[in-house]
Amino acid sequence: MTKIIVNGDVKKHRISKNIYGHFSEHLGRCIYEGIWVGEDSKIPNTDGIRNDVVKALREMKIPVLRWPGGCFADEYHWMDGIGPKEKRPKMVNTHWGGVVENNHFGTHEFMRLCELIGAEPYICGNVGSGTVYEMQQWIEYMTFDGESPMSNLRRANGREEPWKLTYFGIGNENWGCGGNMRPEYYADEFRRYATYVRNFGGNWIYKIACGPSSNDYRWTEVLMREAGHMMNGLSLHHYTIPTSNWNNKGSATRFDEKEWFSTLKNTLVMDELITRHSAIMDQYDPKKRVGLIVDEWGTWYNVEEGTNPGFLYQQNTMRDALVAGINLNIFNNHSDRVRMANIAQLVNVLQAVILTEGDKMILTPTYHVFSMYSVHQDALHVPVNIECPEYTYGLESIPQVSASASVDESGKLHISLCNLNPRENAEVSCDLRGIRCSEVSGTILTSDAMNAHNTFAEPDRVRPAAFAGAVLKNNELTVDMPPMSVIVLEIK
Repeated sequence: MTKIIVNGDVKKHRISKNIYGHFSEHLGRCIYEGIWVGEDSKIPNTDGIRNDVVKALREMKIPVLRWPGGCFADEYHWMDGIGPKEKRPKMVNTHWGGVVENNHFGTHEFMRLCELIGAEPYICGNVGSGTVYEMQQWIEYMTFDGESPMSNLRRANGREEPWKLTYFGIGNENWGCGGNMRPEYYADEFRRYATYVRNFGGNWIYKIACGPSSNDYRWTEVLMREAGHMMNGLSLHHYTIPTSNWNNKGSATRFDEKEWFSTLKNTLVMDELITRHSAIMDQYDPKKRVGLIVDEWGTWYNVEEGTNPGFLYQQNTMRDALVAGINLNIFNNHSDRVRMANIAQLVNVLQAVILTEGDKMILTPTYHVFSMYSVHQDALHVPVNIECPEYTYGLESIPQVSASASVDESGKLHISLCNLNPRENAEVSCDLRGIRCSEVSGTILTSDAMNAHNTFAEPDRVRPAAFAGAVLKNNELTVDMPPMSVIVLEIK
């Protein structure tokens, strides 16, 4: 029996809606085909952007979207992506497949996408191969409402009013593809570039520094020590793979329970990473002014057979649904420090929420988890204490149940639960303290197979359903969780 204490009368901070953010890079078929098809496409579109994808993202309540990378950001020169499309220079995407891009999707198109889906833009600037002047000009182009060469250029390209831009990343993975820098060197570069990322008019920019890869705690220490006072956020990147071999990460759909277990075990590492990086940040920022921005996370497997290795196209199963639910629970429970997270990536790449094939589109199990968990966006975090049995495979064990909770503005309590065990039910008893409740309802995502996934031939193999396995009596909630399930409960 899993025992959970839900401290309903202890509400200290809000779960930022931006924890439910996403990431779109010029990689494979994410931008071109996945989002952008062009105004002349037979696929229904608005200003070149797919209508079916826009509709799905609005319904999922996507709050913030990161672009243009990723590694692509540090070789992207923004002026190549503005002005008449027929005059935009082509470029080689050296990081991802060596394909030639026509730059038809640039600043104006990205901002239009954000308007259509109701998301705030999060733009990542070029530190690796760009200049301070180039970055300063981009900020001026997007946000200055006065008279200047860049604002006049924006107007000449069809946008009279400046855009609202809050989130701006100063470089990406500068310890690797963004320049192979040492933390001391990048800290100085961040300070220099950040100086020229200015606030124009009423637009205030939240400056995000390139943070560590996974457990590089020294990077965090150096950045916070040398540049913490100049940043608003520090990024963290951590991907989940079933093995320790990055050259053979396993299949997205052909796996056994050993790989299921190792994937979920590696996902749970996120809690340790956030805890330890947060502890370092606390030394320099005890009031938690600087947010931890987990702007790349998710599963990474071998690409689907017959696809371009540089396009990182993979399927998405119940295993990925559990990875999403576990991570989102972790982010909720660390939302005093975690202010944003961006799963990689939005469409057709890695742990995507949407897959497309020509004019067809399907929603993945990960999409459904994000949709179910959207009730936590901007709600007050409610602490939970869990005592649960272990899920054991071979000689290793992990907790069987993951959970988080929040109370929304109307006073409704939402509890999200994940049963990590693919073979056994989880009996859960919740002691609801500090609140009076009389009604419970829920939604469940589960399936009969670990590798169950949606295809273009069978798009609804994995989809949410009403959940009737929760009983509320005398403020005691009992839940019978099927194996490998994600459940969100609403309690009034």
